[in-house]
Amino acid sequence: MNQYVTGGVIKELREKNKLTQAELAEKLCVSDKAVSKWETGKGYPDITLLEPLADIFKVSITELISGNAVVNANVSGNMLRSLFYVCPICGNVIHSMGDAVIHCHGVQLTPEEAELSDERHMIFLERSEDEFYVRIDHEMTKKHYISFIAAVSSDRIQMVKLYPEGNAEARFKIHSVKRIYAFCNKDGLFYIDPVKGIDDKDLGYDDSVERRKLEFAAKRLLE
Repeated sequence: MNQYVTGGVIKELREKNKLTQAELAEKLCVSDKAVSKWETGKGYPDITLLEPLADIFKVSITELISGNAVVNANVSGNMLRSLFYVCPICGNVIHSMGDAVIHCHGVQLTPEEAELSDERHMIFLERSEDEFYVRIDHEMTKKHYISFIAAVSSDRIQMVKLYPEGNAEARFKIHSVKRIYAFCNKDGLFYIDPVKGIDDKDLGYDDSVERRKLEFAAKRLLE
């Protein structure tokens, strides 16, 4: 069930909070047998108990029902903690500044796990005055394409939505951009971190092997 709190979630959160069934029952003014029934799937807590349960476990009601604890050390939000959720049904793209419980079309979404750009999803950067021109050498057919490109800095995000049969390219204000993301509808999320001394030059590096060598050399200098 994903529309109501399950026994497994109650047990997990109870144990995480170091409470016995009897202690939880006392806090809720119910019997310990009632708690036992919830945890074994033989019953469910009354809807009026959801808020008290959430308060006791120090989670939101949404987290309690979804079974996914939202843990975000930076409660004020931070763009460098950006996560992207993509709906597999409609393609909707949702951005958050940390862990969140996201649903779209009745499906609970998990954040896309970003991987370093590979040879099939190479992200090329070129500086043009105060902008980054971003290009990805990737097919843009209706079945296989780059869905969006985003540039993230510490205080803002810039995103360009792309469509099949268009070009896999975008322009972003440089403004201390720390990471560039690109999402492939088949292979997922990829990223590249602009490297000082490479990406702050007007000349772009279209040779992926050359770029990898330059990135490696830059990282060695920082070690």
